[in-house]
Amino acid sequence: MGAPAPSQPKRGRRPTPPQASDGSFEPFHRWFADRGWKPFAFQTEVWEALAAGSSGVLHAPTGTGKTLAASLGAIARSAALAGDGAAGGLRVVWITPLRALAADTVRAIEEPLPTLQSVAAGWSVAARTGDTSTGDRRRLRENWPAILVTTPESLSILLSLDDAHEIFSSLETVIVDEWHELLSTKRGVQTELALERLRSLRPGLVSWGLSATLANLDDAVAALVGPSRAAAARLVSAAIPRKLEIETLIPEPMERFPWAGHMGMRLLPQVVAAIDRAATTLVFTNTRSQAERWFDALRSARPDWSGAMALHHGSVDRELRSRAEDGLRSGTMKCVVATSSLDLGVDFGPIEQVLQIGSPKGISRLLQRAGRSGHAPGAVGRLVCVPTHALELIECAAARGAVAEGVVEARVPLTAAVDCLAQHIVTVACSGGFREEELLAEVRRTRAFADLDDASWRWAIDFAARGGPALAAYPDYAKIVERFGRWYIASKALARRHRMSIGTIAGDATVEVKWLRGGRLGTVEESFISRLNAGDRFLFAGRPLVLFRFDGLTAWVKRSRATIALQVPRWNGGRMPLSTLLSSAVLDLVRDATAPGGITTAPREVAAVLPLLEIQSRWSRLPDHDTLLVETWQGRDGHHVFVFPFAGRLVHEGLAALVAWRIARSTPSTLTLACNDWGFELSGPDAVVADERAWRQLLSPVNLLDDLLACLNSTEMARRHFREIARVAGLVAGGSRSDRQTQASAGLIFDVLAEHDAGNMLLAQARREVLEQQFEFRRLHDAVEAIAGKHIRVVSTPRISPLAFPIWAEFVQSRLSTKDWLARITDMARDLEQAAGKP
Repeated sequence: MGAPAPSQPKRGRRPTPPQASDGSFEPFHRWFADRGWKPFAFQTEVWEALAAGSSGVLHAPTGTGKTLAASLGAIARSAALAGDGAAGGLRVVWITPLRALAADTVRAIEEPLPTLQSVAAGWSVAARTGDTSTGDRRRLRENWPAILVTTPESLSILLSLDDAHEIFSSLETVIVDEWHELLSTKRGVQTELALERLRSLRPGLVSWGLSATLANLDDAVAALVGPSRAAAARLVSAAIPRKLEIETLIPEPMERFPWAGHMGMRLLPQVVAAIDRAATTLVFTNTRSQAERWFDALRSARPDWSGAMALHHGSVDRELRSRAEDGLRSGTMKCVVATSSLDLGVDFGPIEQVLQIGSPKGISRLLQRAGRSGHAPGAVGRLVCVPTHALELIECAAARGAVAEGVVEARVPLTAAVDCLAQHIVTVACSGGFREEELLAEVRRTRAFADLDDASWRWAIDFAARGGPALAAYPDYAKIVERFGRWYIASKALARRHRMSIGTIAGDATVEVKWLRGGRLGTVEESFISRLNAGDRFLFAGRPLVLFRFDGLTAWVKRSRATIALQVPRWNGGRMPLSTLLSSAVLDLVRDATAPGGITTAPREVAAVLPLLEIQSRWSRLPDHDTLLVETWQGRDGHHVFVFPFAGRLVHEGLAALVAWRIARSTPSTLTLACNDWGFELSGPDAVVADERAWRQLLSPVNLLDDLLACLNSTEMARRHFREIARVAGLVAGGSRSDRQTQASAGLIFDVLAEHDAGNMLLAQARREVLEQQFEFRRLHDAVEAIAGKHIRVVSTPRISPLAFPIWAEFVQSRLSTKDWLARITDMARDLEQAAGKP
């Protein structure tokens, strides 16, 4: 996309290399002019950098034309090398994080090619992903396109082939799209290793990463090109102010004692009215379960929209998702309800507005989703936040304020993922083998393994060669063999098995959901469907269904005539904590709004919840950056203590378990835990320790790691988590028919290693990942360190405070049946409202 020339973007902090003459880009300018556009300055800057052979990262808002900057720049690079740009073998590899985006990416890259024959004669574009058929893969091998769109997994498979050297013999450029999405994941590590392998095959290879919402750009550059090349790489930032309008729906009357989830549906009439005003709306939810419920509610509210509505999330069948995407692209869809499955990708032009159900939980997520709307030249992006309880009003206002200030979260690149290293060693061995010292030097050029020591490398080689000392007697774990100073794959059968298992994406086992009379709806997690009996009703893919039978592999279903009391599948991966930056912004808003005269400048969302904050101040006190608030309250069901670190749900889960364990260590007691993004609760029959000095000891950073491991049954948690590490490292096969079988096999290997190879690096990695993924250990550590420098105020409240009420509601929901907890929470909220008096 282009537009009238904007102000010049910020230049990279690195020296600008010699630039090609702007005249060499004349075909590009003509293509833009034919559409009434003019390239942005950042686009021409990327063309010049690529033509000159520079690598780097492009950071630009969603919808401003990053794809055109990179794809045309790659063509310019090829023309500069070959003179006429004539196609001859694979020239460009384009890595996309989602295979579902490949087709859209191909279309976007292909669009200008017919008019660029003077610089890209004979160029074609094709995709090679996990969705590519066997026949298409065979045809690709016979005639590679000039530009190949692929995923990290498929690229690793290509690098494992016997003729990888030949496949990539003409490669000139690699583009990594949505680099920020890969950066802090194992797929990012896999991409780093693959890029370094390609550079070994093709010295002089140029690589560019494309990113939309990222704070730590220096880390992004170093991870993409390698630390040793970072100083010479380019960083192009597009100083294009993206026009965004962000507003929040505010319910009336406003609740003063909020609890999670229920208020969203109270706003259904306002949501329907907002959708009705726009031609096309994309409705984002934070979980798949929430998407199912909202799609069903909207369809029930407006049955006349049924033919122009669709549901889109990762478990819905690919064909159904494609219909939704085609409808967005053509503008025939009135509304699509989606999860993060539509966060990324090529722009859908006709989308007028985006609705965000619930707090976005992060600033970058809000920006990413808001950026899906308003992509016509001169159009304004529009996002409407739909809070699901009153406290989310403050979170939405804080996120909007952060967007206005240009603040986004950092994404820390992953390091020391030895399961990825073990997989990569076998991948390279499949393709002509390697000399150990050469591959070690190559691996150390990545940011992920820049600090890899000799002992860890020797362990990785030994693991690939024999499975380590504990598994050496089993030939299946002897993946590579050494011949004349070079390591090779041990057999063709092992090479085939390894290619089938390449990848790092973790996920629970799923089963297919199919109509009894034929046709596929998608997949649900085995853990959900196995709890159902024949005849049970549930909601999936936007349809009320009844389970006919489950044979262990497939759930056969019929349409349910009943549309009430439907169960909704719950998918793991919906644990989305409030980010540190957004938590801090929330505290800033609370402080500013309650300061003298603050009401006159408070955002309308915060002004709406001032009655809530007034009661909080009257019954307890307001939280702030310098003080840790601890509330105690005695109810009919026992003693309760509420702690408010504002560190996000996952950290609070870890802190609650830590505090409970430290209490029980000195005073045996039975405590129940609950938490949300703002704080956590401990409750029990006896009074919980209540003085500041005791709380300072309970939240001390001393022996933090050891105590956390002790309180969390970390060995059993690591044992369960080991399944995914074992799969990536090649200890268990991918694609097992049964999740139970895979877990049993991995658990048995874990036990063997723990007893006979306690120093195995995969065991240590499993423990680290459990702490980080379950409780965000680095963030938890920072939170405890911050608490050590704060005042601690313990307040005994006469009744549950407005900030404590939603945590107490989580506690009640975890203990009672649906009917009982709903009545209990509703009754308590009514009693508290009466006690608080008229607003």
